[in-house]
Amino acid sequence: MRTRVRTGMWVMLTAFTLGAAAVSAKTTTVTGTVGDAMCGTKHMMAGDEAGCTRECVKKGSDYALIVKDKVYTLKANDAAKANLDKLAGKMAKVVGELNGETIQVTSVQAAK
Repeated sequence: MRTRVRTGMWVMLTAFTLGAAAVSAKTTTVTGTVGDAMCGTKHMMAGDEAGCTRECVKKGSDYALIVKDKVYTLKANDAAKANLDKLAGKMAKVVGELNGETIQVTSVQAAK
């Protein structure tokens, strides 16, 4: 009997945890400058923001969206990454699932 109760509790706890994770992510639209997560608000390489962003991404950094002093790490598929590359150093509107300071990108376009 105890084994059933423990198993039932684990099933309920797992379902609650997965449900809480799903609730914590929400679709959002954020507008900011396309940069990279390694440099954040201050680019470390000489040259322009776009060049620095592209070099840092080539070295393994994620794209990021910079909004004032806030840095959102962007997780994107290949099509969205291609758009982010074109918009490096420029203003963009990103739509995606926000979870903490990470956005799972569903679409990206130049900000108007």
